[in-house]
Amino acid sequence: MNKQYLIDQLAARLRASADTAERSGIFAAAEARDSATLAERKENSQTAIEAAGLARGHLDRMARIRADLATLETLDPSPMLPGARIGLGAVVEVENDEGGRTFFLAPTGAGEELTAPGGDGFFSVVTPHSPLGRAVMNKKLGDDVEVDVGGNTREWTITWVV
Repeated sequence: MNKQYLIDQLAARLRASADTAERSGIFAAAEARDSATLAERKENSQTAIEAAGLARGHLDRMARIRADLATLETLDPSPMLPGARIGLGAVVEVENDEGGRTFFLAPTGAGEELTAPGGDGFFSVVTPHSPLGRAVMNKKLGDDVEVDVGGNTREWTITWVV
């Protein structure tokens, strides 16, 4: 499994999100500055204040995404050794009576759907902050984990780790 492929794919999505947030922030800042004449701005300063707040929000989001990207770029995509405990960078499959789920355990990018190299399947990104991510961290192949989501507890068995 080429996990670097997954990291690169997730990084590209984060870069695109950061670029979108930056463009939106720049546009909102220009809107706050240029959207009305000086007389109109004096009369209705609330519009400019709201646009400036929106610009700050977009630019803050951009900064958070870029920080997440820096963290992702330090992720080591080495294969898991037999018997090793699950950590960041692992691709994990869990199963129960209702079916299975395969995911990439990453420090950021929760909810993103990634394609495997060669289009060979899909992986959702799960972070250690999610119930499933917390449950599998430091576990091993064959371990059972309980995951509580919205008051419903599900038991899963870790059936594959790479």
